[in-house]
Amino acid sequence: MDEQNLLFLVVDDEPDMCWTLQHILKTAGFRSQFALSGQDALNLIRRHKYALALLDAKLPDIDGLQLAKEIHKLDPTTRVVMVSGYFYQDDVTIQEAIRQDLITGFISKPFLNDEILRVIEMVG
Repeated sequence: MDEQNLLFLVVDDEPDMCWTLQHILKTAGFRSQFALSGQDALNLIRRHKYALALLDAKLPDIDGLQLAKEIHKLDPTTRVVMVSGYFYQDDVTIQEAIRQDLITGFISKPFLNDEILRVIEMVG
């Protein structure tokens, strides 16, 4: 995987969570940008190409799964991973989203740094 060319998007309404995810990505040698709302994320998607978007399930302006649909409309090649303390891996909603290729994966909050890095390996 050519880390220099990959750009990741972190979308969470909690600035500390954005910082944490960006720190994990930076430590692993990846570039990333962040958005604190769905609208900010969509604005960034319109201007940049992302290999992967890490989305919170609940944002102030849009549901994370709806945001995933909007991202796919703008760029079907961007992989989307839900990062949530609201849903769980075996939740019917999450399993259906994975089956429909709406999201590529799911990570529960709180998470281990290695969980984030394993998801990134799926992109490569």
